[in-house]
Amino acid sequence: MKKNLVTAVLMTIATTILLGIIYPLLVTGIARVLFPHKANGQLIVRDGKVIGSRIIGQAFTGAAYFHPRPSAAGNGYDAANSGGTNLGPTNQKLIDRVKQDAALLQAENPGKPIPIDLVTTSGSGLDPHITPAAAEFQIPRVARERGVGPDALARLVAKHTEGRQWGFLGEPRVNVLELNLDLDANYPQQKTASK
Repeated sequence: MKKNLVTAVLMTIATTILLGIIYPLLVTGIARVLFPHKANGQLIVRDGKVIGSRIIGQAFTGAAYFHPRPSAAGNGYDAANSGGTNLGPTNQKLIDRVKQDAALLQAENPGKPIPIDLVTTSGSGLDPHITPAAAEFQIPRVARERGVGPDALARLVAKHTEGRQWGFLGEPRVNVLELNLDLDANYPQQKTASK
């Protein structure tokens, strides 16, 4: 009995050190050497300041910006609270929120069908992408606020539309942060709008 207990304790200590310390440090070290940008969170830096990550969404609420899909992660895009709402399609709270969001979007673009990702959250609540249709839906509002022609913004959206991964996985998508950064660089705001 004593021999089995000692063996169990030693195995627990050995596997904890091997799999809980050595293995994660080794994998992290290899990743930092081979893929430094990806291993460090794909941070976007401007003028020496980190302004976001390519792989985690952030809120843009000003009318002069393209908006991301809604987030259910904490107060919005909070990586510490990643996750969906777990509200089912018949949940009244979800139905009311979607109706309210849809009404605001319909007022923005009367008669145009609303892309589903503008009213639904992603599974993680951190999705940095929207569909090209969701970006195109927002072009009239952004064009009006920026004083830019819709065709110029359509070209900007097309420039930031990423295809399917390896040509067959996933769907085409637009990274909202990168699109908005390019928007600010090419078409500075004419009016005051909040991010």
